[in-house]
Amino acid sequence: MIHRPLDTLLESINRVIVGKAPQIRLLVTALLARGHVLLEDLPGMGKTVLAKTLAQAIGGTYNRVQFTADLLPSDVVGLHVFNQRTGEFELRRGPVFADVLLADEINRATPRTQSGLLECMEERQVTIEGVTLPLPPTLLVIATQNPIESEGTYPLPEAQLDRFLFRLSLGYGSREDAREILRRFRTGSPLEQVKPVITVDEIAAMQRDVTAVHVSPAVEEYIIDLTAATRHHRSVETGLSPRAMIALLRSAQASAYLDGRTYVLPDDVKAVFPALAVHRIRLSMEAELHVTEQEVIDDILKSVAAPVEEGV
Repeated sequence: MIHRPLDTLLESINRVIVGKAPQIRLLVTALLARGHVLLEDLPGMGKTVLAKTLAQAIGGTYNRVQFTADLLPSDVVGLHVFNQRTGEFELRRGPVFADVLLADEINRATPRTQSGLLECMEERQVTIEGVTLPLPPTLLVIATQNPIESEGTYPLPEAQLDRFLFRLSLGYGSREDAREILRRFRTGSPLEQVKPVITVDEIAAMQRDVTAVHVSPAVEEYIIDLTAATRHHRSVETGLSPRAMIALLRSAQASAYLDGRTYVLPDDVKAVFPALAVHRIRLSMEAELHVTEQEVIDDILKSVAAPVEEGV
């Protein structure tokens, strides 16, 4: 049985976003694991609505930044401005001071601005003219990219992609999903009815509890084996880093916690591995002609034996 507050949170989001329960679960898993999410999808797929819904459901602050080529790091993190009335400089906090930040079309900003945001994600603090300020502990950055548009973009390099816990895609959905979308949005947006079902303080406490979820030696070995398999696969040029391996451990703990368990199962690792690894592995030039990253990940999951032990 899922932990009740989290059960309610999932239900609340699913009442707005149609037919995307697996992606919503992974989004909440990322929140519990203190990770960030890269949403790679076409325009109009509901990425903004998803971010707003999550923010409202946890009673958190929500900010959105449209990334463009002329966006500066100070437009994201903030700056000191001179107050003529007082004759002093005052701190003007940027949109990154939020519980949920939507970084829309992140690859349209210059590498300098991208790096400024990703530093905030990693360190959970920001330094403005020598003054270091903490960011909300529950900060979740949801960055978006359009996978088919490359003109005027600055693709995220592998080192920056590694900062995102999961890469997700919502996709079009089924015909039944399309019918349900029309019905839900016929007279307005169901987003307007979303009420807080959990607090950001409760989320922060759960994030701390996630680190206490037990991981057996057998499951640890499974995580190590999966990580090693990405580095030695015939189609992969660059596999998962040690940071990615730690992220796999933490997200598996969050998945177990979301299910109300105090221990990690191999199935928890399997559940988060594709979304965690798909943007982190780099295929060789020859392999790119024949296979996709997702196919390689599926092959790794099939070839690496999972432990029978339940990890209790």
